[in-house]
This record gives sequence, C-alpha cells and structure tokens, in this order.
Amino acid sequence: MDWLTALIGPDDGTATTWQFCVRALLLLPYGILCIRIAGRRTFSNLTPLDIFVAIVVGSNISRAMTGKAPFVPTLAATLLLVALHRLLAMATVHSNLLARFIKGRPVELVRDGKVDRAALRSNHLSDDDLIEALRMEQATRVDDVALATFERGGKISVVPKSKAQEA
Repeated sequence: MDWLTALIGPDDGTATTWQFCVRALLLLPYGILCIRIAGRRTFSNLTPLDIFVAIVVGSNISRAMTGKAPFVPTLAATLLLVALHRLLAMATVHSNLLARFIKGRPVELVRDGKVDRAALRSNHLSDDDLIEALRMEQATRVDDVALATFERGGKISVVPKSKAQEA
C-alpha cells in the first residue's frame, strides 16, 4: 500500500497539490459508482434513509478528498453504507412493515373537496402549502379536488374530481 500513499498522499491533510488532484480523479468515478449502486431513487423521492445516505456519502467523500480521514477505510465504509442502503431498499419491496418504518405512509389531505385540517397540522403543512400543491397540479379550488394525498416522498399528489369521475 506504499504505492497508494505515494499516489494520494498521507491522510493528515498534508498531501501535495498533485496528490489532491489524484484523489479527485479517483473519487469522481467512485462517487458515480456509489450513486449507481444506490440507484436512481436515492436522489428522487427521498425518504429519511435516502437523505441520510446521501449526506453521509457526500461527507465521507469530502473527508477522503481533503485527507481528513484515512482514504481506503473511508471508501470501504462508504461503499458498505451504499450497499446496505440498496439492500434495505430492496427489502422494503417485500416488507410492508419495514417500508412504513423507512418511507412512512401516504396521508389524505383532501377528500371530495373537504380539507382534513388535522392531517395538515400533523404533517406541518399550511393552507398555503396545500393551495400551492393544488396549483402545481392545475387545480384552482379545493372544491374541484377528489383526492389530495401527502405522499411518502414529500410530494402532494392531486386527483381532480373530473378525472376521478371518469375512472
């Protein structure tokens, strides 16, 4: 491993400019590999687990880049975390209990034009948040909504009454 230390420099933050450049060249494909292993969903509808993994992966890669943490052990631990994330994501497909723990549950906010104020409050949403979500889905009034749901990924989905009646 002396060749790797010569290439990337010591892990005490005193690497030379070219050694930091070598670290960057190694970490870019490594970061992309971690994102590919974690899967597309890691950066779309984020669950608490997805957010945690994204933050830790970014932090670890940053520490490896700057020499604030040992290079190879940091990469190994990061890859393990990404692999565990992937396994948990796959396990949530087969376990509703695990899925509810990691992803949460969808919550109905509006049904047949009637707003569930308790659901808004318990999810820390204001009337303005709800109205904004309705506008984003081209619904102009709450009365025009058959169903509005606060989804597990944090988005509010809206089914207009006209669409619900057609189905």
